[in-house]
Amino acid sequence: MSLNDVFTPKQKQVVHAYLNEDFKYMILAGAVRSGKTYIDNFLFLMDLRRAKQLAEKNGDKHPQYILAGYSSGTIYNNVISSLEKQFGFDLRTDRHGHYNLFGIDIVPAFTGSIRGLGSIRGMTSYGAYVNEASLAVEDVFQEIVSRCSVEHSHIIADSNPDNPQHWLKTKFIDNDDPKARTVYYHFTIDDNPTLAPDYVESLKASKSGMFYERDILGLWVTGEGTVYSDFDKSTMVIERSKLSDSLTYTAGVDWGFDHPTAIMVVGHDDKGNYYLVDEAYGQFQQVDPHWIGVAQEFRKKYGANMPFWCDTARTEHIRNFQQHHINAKYGYKNVLDGVEKVAALIEQHKFYVVEGAAPNFINEIYQYVWDEKTGAPVKDHDHAQDAVRYCIATPLWRAEQKRRQNKDRNRSTDYLNDLGLI
Repeated sequence: MSLNDVFTPKQKQVVHAYLNEDFKYMILAGAVRSGKTYIDNFLFLMDLRRAKQLAEKNGDKHPQYILAGYSSGTIYNNVISSLEKQFGFDLRTDRHGHYNLFGIDIVPAFTGSIRGLGSIRGMTSYGAYVNEASLAVEDVFQEIVSRCSVEHSHIIADSNPDNPQHWLKTKFIDNDDPKARTVYYHFTIDDNPTLAPDYVESLKASKSGMFYERDILGLWVTGEGTVYSDFDKSTMVIERSKLSDSLTYTAGVDWGFDHPTAIMVVGHDDKGNYYLVDEAYGQFQQVDPHWIGVAQEFRKKYGANMPFWCDTARTEHIRNFQQHHINAKYGYKNVLDGVEKVAALIEQHKFYVVEGAAPNFINEIYQYVWDEKTGAPVKDHDHAQDAVRYCIATPLWRAEQKRRQNKDRNRSTDYLNDLGLI
């Protein structure tokens, strides 16, 4: 039996990379039923053998290895049960809930909750296999990374795609620093020719939009129903060097404590283009002194009299800003009209974000979605979005009000003039 009888062409590429490349992370991500977990289960066995050799070399009589998944059920269904069917293993847990294979103590870690830290905290591991990595709580994944401290240890992971700002993609898959030593393989459903053609055809026909792009093409794309669906990071994120020297700056403030406080600074030019140039974002900080200090720094950078259009839910915070000579004002609170104003700028390609200036805004915008029941944006992942809305929509709304008042005044004046009263 040859490798062609066991693996698909994409899976053979992965095995070749495993055997020949120096890596810390090997991540396979992409479409459903594309063969990611199947090949990772093979790599898991190969890495256990490798860990055993490293342990013998180190004189370690009790080597440990992490097997991580969203829950005990997913670990069993996706890994343990598959290994038993593929290779005839009879894998049972010991009194500690661990598995044992090839002389390696395999420690399960459940990544779907922060409680998963408990099973691996303090241990030293020769490697880890993380199933369904995009579903993991980031803190648990980072703890797994910390535990794999033995020299030449590997972290092998598979995942279906999520939103393009997911931490697994931005911090690991997209990390092209050679020192990170990450190997990444992207799978589409067509990378698995062993699937029945009628199944593939039916599956493709049942998907559309985001679901087709994720489940069939294996792409990391945003979900349907995003509020600012026209935002295009590839064209709307620009270098700071491209900014004009004559921008007029405004700031927006969304108050929080348990939830994040967000202050966003936007500059606009006389052509109607808007540029998000700076942000401050954080939790558990008092307005005085922390956020007052942040606002004062922004005043130094962008103008002492720059207006701060604020969430009116906490008027005492606005007064506090004003008492410290910060030009804080009430923001325009009509959510739908404000969103429409910002969305129109994005649609017209008149809204840009300075590269690296507002990572929290970028992270939120892909998760800022409509609530189908209320017709308004979901109150989640919205702190930077609200702050940007205040500092863009408020001046636009005020300008509209002034034009309307002037128009009404002129109409009244004309009417009185026609009556000969003025």
